[in-house]
Amino acid sequence: MTALTAEALHGLAAEFVTRDGTDYGVRERTVEEKVRDVLRQLERGEAKIMFDPATSSANIVQARLK
Repeated sequence: MTALTAEALHGLAAEFVTRDGTDYGVRERTVEEKVRDVLRQLERGEAKIMFDPATSSANIVQARLK
């Protein structure tokens, strides 16, 4: 397992929250607020990073909570 740098993690989260089709409710929020939310979800184990070696791409997905 390879750890991401803080910059790479922030970039991945920023790319994730700015994708087309994302909806964050009624109140408009800044990209930075959304990134902080995703980073907190990763820290709490509510989301995780999935890496696809075939395409060398990463994605953030909801973790399965038990």
